[in-house]
Amino acid sequence: MEVGKKLRRLRRSKGLTLEELAERAGLTKGFLSQIERDKTSPSVAALKSILDVLGEDISSFFKDMEVKEKNVFRKGERRPLESEIPGVKIESPIPDLHYRELDPMIVMMDPGSVIEDEMWDVEECFGYVLKGSVKLTLGKSVYTLRKGDCFYIFPENSYTIQNDSKREAELLIVAY
Repeated sequence: MEVGKKLRRLRRSKGLTLEELAERAGLTKGFLSQIERDKTSPSVAALKSILDVLGEDISSFFKDMEVKEKNVFRKGERRPLESEIPGVKIESPIPDLHYRELDPMIVMMDPGSVIEDEMWDVEECFGYVLKGSVKLTLGKSVYTLRKGDCFYIFPENSYTIQNDSKREAELLIVAY
């Protein structure tokens, strides 16, 4: 049983560094690193401390231990995600994947729709235009992106993504 690999994926999915988790769990970074690399096994007390910080209970952690995550997802398996942005629909192309570090989304923007950085919980992301075109404003710079173009937004960037065309635009957004 590879407890360490699962702990690493869970930690990363929660956005914690090795140092942060070690400090909050009252363990050393080196010991936690050895656990994550399956070089040593944690005691029940150490595992409980780690899981408490990660917001997991021991029974849930071990319950799905043998469940294999899917690697392939078909278009028909996509699930809509909640969007409060007018004219914007969002789908998850990888529904029910539990311990992921990245959050991919298919974003469909009606003509005239706008996504501003404070409208959703995406600070750092990669974007790829699948269909149509969008206007990306990063600070004072404005870019027109068409099918096949891509972009990267860093956490310190303020941004706006606007579909200023007369057709729907579709983007793949991979947020961290």
